[in-house]
Amino acid sequence: MTTQTVDQAAAAAARATPQRIAHRVRGLSDRAIAWLFISPTILLLLAINIFPLLWTVYLSFTNFRANQPGREFKWVGTRNYERLLGSEDIWGYMQATAHFVVWTMAIQIILGLGLALLINRAFRGSGFWTTLILIPMMLSPAVVGTFWTYLYQPQTGIFSYILNVFHNFGPIDMIGSVSLAPWAIVIVDTWMWTPYIMLLCLAGLRSIPDYLYEAAEIDRANWLQKFWYITLPRVLPFLMLAVLFRGIENFKMFDLVVELTSGGPGSTTELASINLKREAFEKWRTGYSSAFAIILFVTVFGLGNIYVKALKRVTS
Repeated sequence: MTTQTVDQAAAAAARATPQRIAHRVRGLSDRAIAWLFISPTILLLLAINIFPLLWTVYLSFTNFRANQPGREFKWVGTRNYERLLGSEDIWGYMQATAHFVVWTMAIQIILGLGLALLINRAFRGSGFWTTLILIPMMLSPAVVGTFWTYLYQPQTGIFSYILNVFHNFGPIDMIGSVSLAPWAIVIVDTWMWTPYIMLLCLAGLRSIPDYLYEAAEIDRANWLQKFWYITLPRVLPFLMLAVLFRGIENFKMFDLVVELTSGGPGSTTELASINLKREAFEKWRTGYSSAFAIILFVTVFGLGNIYVKALKRVTS
């Protein structure tokens, strides 16, 4: 190495200031630390979510039974899916689930938005009443189901007593009647989760600037015009977000219905999630129930994607 080359190398080393070298080392160190923190989370997600999903997909094409782990199971192709899609009982469970989801969401949206409009008004004790309304959604679904089971008792329950105050219906068995049991579940879920809808709508109402209403008053707009052209468009994204969250939760509702009716009377309130549990852990038809779980997953995932696209159009 010539003297000139050595001098050039020394000059390059001098130009590389200590601050620049420290910055490069610190950048590599930060990246390494970031991967150190992220890697366990990624591995945990793969272990808890991705692998069970792939394993469920595989089992859905077999006749595997979890109560017979030593038994050799066979690949049956799409037979489980064909049996599911061709079963009238499965469509009945899906219809019961759709009835539950649609009616609970429709009633909760109306009541939640109405309560939000009332709570949003400035009045004495509004904080107390807001907290009081939020109490039901803080309770466990199992506790709520057990609590309402006593309220629905035809002889001693307060629900039957209140109805008979207005008209002498006699003892009313809400959870034992084929026609009333689905509505009994709708009432309990509405009582429990309407405050959640109200909370999101209230956040939307609080985000509306006052000058919009002031400009509407100058233009002599009535309350209906204010609601239709100012309030509803501003609250709609919050409403749609609430519908997305509650719709997914209600589609997989299990514990509340089990505590209230256990799917009865007969199979009137047997939702898809309850029947899935029976097939998987009572009849031990693991392959068949895995196919059912995949169908439910694809249904929720597909409907959720369509809804999210609609939500983006509203918020854009």
